[in-house]
Amino acid sequence: MRSSKVPVRCRELLQIVVGLWLFGVGLAFVVRGGNGQGAWTVFHDGLSQHSRLSIGGATVLTGLVVLLLVVALRVRIGLGTVLNVAIIGPSTDLTLWLLDQPDPTWLRASLTLLSPFVVALGSSLYLGVHWGPGPRDGLMTGLHDRGVSIRLARFSIEASAFTAGAALGGAVGWGTLWSLLAIGPAVQWMLPWFDRQGPRAGKF
Repeated sequence: MRSSKVPVRCRELLQIVVGLWLFGVGLAFVVRGGNGQGAWTVFHDGLSQHSRLSIGGATVLTGLVVLLLVVALRVRIGLGTVLNVAIIGPSTDLTLWLLDQPDPTWLRASLTLLSPFVVALGSSLYLGVHWGPGPRDGLMTGLHDRGVSIRLARFSIEASAFTAGAALGGAVGWGTLWSLLAIGPAVQWMLPWFDRQGPRAGKF
């Protein structure tokens, strides 16, 4: 029995690592698109402009701070939570290092349009393993456990990150609205392809 489970666990680990890496790649795409970014990337961009941190470094630091809040709220976390903090930031930075911002407007627009689908693909791979929520999702569920609706908790977290990021000078534009509108339906569409536990898909 033990030997039969090992390959399954290895596949799950590979799925979550690839998913989180693609998540970071998708975030880098919207940065290089230069047409505005999602709420958290606006914050990470703004934070990087006022510190020595790269955007990926700001992503890791923010993830660690949010993780501490999640632990304080006594939300159950897993290996996926830790890997989320460890992988997405370096993936974003490496992609930004490899990919210069293109000059043609249509190429920048293409990166902006493609970004939420790459992020959604990465999210679906990662969420489909059910190894624990990302820190930001954990914060949302922690607030929900204390009487805040999921909708209000999610909106408040995203709005706070966006407002702080915009105040810090993070890039805002039509890509911000596009990311907001596209990411949810894209994850809903892709998640069943990779979910290993069926009906529990999307819990985190």
